[in-house]
Amino acid sequence: MKRKMRTSLGKVRIFYISPFVYHMIQQQGSNRVYTREKDENGKSIIRVVGTNREENRAFIYMARHFHELGLPVPQVYWVSEDEMSYTQEDLGDTLLFDHLEDITLLERAIRALAHVQITGAKNFDWSVCFPVPEMDERSVRWDLNYFKYCFLKGIKIEFSEPKLEDDFDRLVKNLLNRSVSPKDDLSAQRSVFCQSEGRSFMYRDFQSRNVMIKDGKPYFIDFQGGRRGPTQYDIASFLWQAKANFAPAFREHLIDVYLDELKMLQPDLDEHAWRMALPHFVLFRTLQVLGAYGYRGYFERKPHFLQSVPLALNNLREVLANLKDEYPYIYELADGLANQSVSCPQSGLYSVSPKDGLTITIYSFSFKKGVPEDVSGNGGGYVFDCRGTNNPGRYDEYKSLTGLDQPVIDFLEKDGEILTFLDSVYQLTDHHVARFIERGFTHLQVSFGCTGGQHRSVYCAEHLAQHLKDKYNVTIHLIHRERGINRTL
Repeated sequence: MKRKMRTSLGKVRIFYISPFVYHMIQQQGSNRVYTREKDENGKSIIRVVGTNREENRAFIYMARHFHELGLPVPQVYWVSEDEMSYTQEDLGDTLLFDHLEDITLLERAIRALAHVQITGAKNFDWSVCFPVPEMDERSVRWDLNYFKYCFLKGIKIEFSEPKLEDDFDRLVKNLLNRSVSPKDDLSAQRSVFCQSEGRSFMYRDFQSRNVMIKDGKPYFIDFQGGRRGPTQYDIASFLWQAKANFAPAFREHLIDVYLDELKMLQPDLDEHAWRMALPHFVLFRTLQVLGAYGYRGYFERKPHFLQSVPLALNNLREVLANLKDEYPYIYELADGLANQSVSCPQSGLYSVSPKDGLTITIYSFSFKKGVPEDVSGNGGGYVFDCRGTNNPGRYDEYKSLTGLDQPVIDFLEKDGEILTFLDSVYQLTDHHVARFIERGFTHLQVSFGCTGGQHRSVYCAEHLAQHLKDKYNVTIHLIHRERGINRTL
């Protein structure tokens, strides 16, 4: 199939590509569709279909600009005439996120970031950035409102809007006008943003899931939201990524590695001012991602984002420990969130505080209506099929009853079949729960399915919930999906 690609010089180049799609690539937060295809020579490439022309245009320009400078990004091969789709180099499927124990890879990635930020900014056309060319007050407030409306209001947390806005005003000023609080060294009170303005590219979503590993080297993707801005933001994004969960001492090591590289590229960098500003960017980034988790989890109903909420709240409390005088009301809110589970009960989605330990979500359901979605996003846990046991639903006297009613319980237990089935379930789940508690995991899901989600699955879910509650210090969310029952033990 012939495809036309318009080059930056206005010329048209004919590019041949096979329409054969052999693999859809799953995306977590993006609305873009990625598929792996083969060109006419059998070479693997990635096709991207976007939903916004300006966003596509930003990525295409940035990828080509960075590639010409020798920076580690995928090469763009072809762009459709309407700029709604394009093809790019296939970097494989290995994410840095899956190799966070590899210190060498992490160091290489963070050194390469400095080059993208500084070298990549040379002769950069900021007007193509989407949706804004630089990090300014308006864009900062967009992200802060994301936290307010999509997280706080999404989980129905009561808060004082005037007090929160007062803290927001101080944060905006600290991010854009000066690097430190007036209580700190006056000599360090200089604008780190102005120092780097015009000279640094802010990736904005620099995290280990957006770094691919190919031939042992890191390559960067998903930088289409980048703009002119301070370098600290990307460090905050990477080192305080919720699921990466880096230890504080290791974060400091990677900051040292990064600054060594940055100072080679920017010899006049004021390292003291840079470090003094960093916590404010960590706070800002953490508020922004909590807003994103709220929007993606509670409103778009993509539950795997909720798994990161406890870790992000942990980061929020950690950074506010040294900024509580600067942002007293945000500190108060974070302290309050530490003592409760964050949930959206109407949707059956939960996210627990790390202080709560392990939470086990147990479902009963009908196979006719599909298996319940894993609320943690980790794809683990168990789905047990109860249809091999005697079915009370075949008898008229039990059709209006459920597994919660004593006549159904007596029927199921009479032949002992359901008890033998549950003994095997208990052995599996007991081992799993014990290991999860030992390793500090926060969520496990167990689901029981039967024909109608009324008798056998309800009985089994109830009994496993009570068994685990009696044996372990855990929180149980018990959901009888087809019965509309949702409660916490």
